Amino acid sequence: MDPIGLDAGLGREKDPQAEHDLVLYTFRRCPYAMRARLALRSSGLAYEAREIQLRQKPQHMLDLSPKGTVPVLWIKTNAQSVVIDESLSIMHWCLSQRDPQSWLYSLASPQSPGWALIEQNDGVFKQHLDRYKYPFRFGLMDGFEHRDQAAQTLHELQALLQDQAFLSGAHWGLVDAAIAPFVRQFAHTDPAWFAAQAWPHLCNWLSAFEGSEDFLQIMQKWPVWQADGEPAHT
Repeated sequence: MDPIGLDAGLGREKDPQAEHDLVLYTFRRCPYAMRARLALRSSGLAYEAREIQLRQKPQHMLDLSPKGTVPVLWIKTNAQSVVIDESLSIMHWCLSQRDPQSWLYSLASPQSPGWALIEQNDGVFKQHLDRYKYPFRFGLMDGFEHRDQAAQTLHELQALLQDQAFLSGAHWGLVDAAIAPFVRQFAHTDPAWFAAQAWPHLCNWLSAFEGSEDFLQIMQKWPVWQADGEPAHT
């Protein structure tokens, strides 16, 4: 995984309002969009949130990013306009501008263990999660086999959280923010089954995330954005 923007973000801060005008196309329940919003909140960068409907995507968003997935960050400056349409790249860019909570500390080098956790989450875990949550989309009768396969990753996170407070280490960081929305999606697929599993440290970590002010703020409900409507600033 390419640590985009990490070197630029370590050891310095910028004025978050002096250089950029930011617009984020987002969908409230999408875990990729959640982690982008978490990084934006942590950085302190003000931005305009444009909530979309997946079945009726705004043409302007498609013009910026033809692949049509959220999140999409549109960065407008006096000199240029830049589009970032990968969630991890958005996180890295925001925190490279300003990182007051030191979220990047756990990913200080490409060899940092956090990279492997994020790669596993975005790779094999997400593949099994999709098939567990939406089995009929993949021609499956049920998703139980993929639930059990995905649970192997969660057992590894449970073991890690037995030894340290957070996936990032001593305090919450980018690794936690990148992974927590996906674990939450898994947990909410069958809450009773999830709660019955032997991973108390993982459950406590997830509960703390869902009860945090950061999570509550980024999960505010916004009206669907209309091109001729008022901007929704955060």
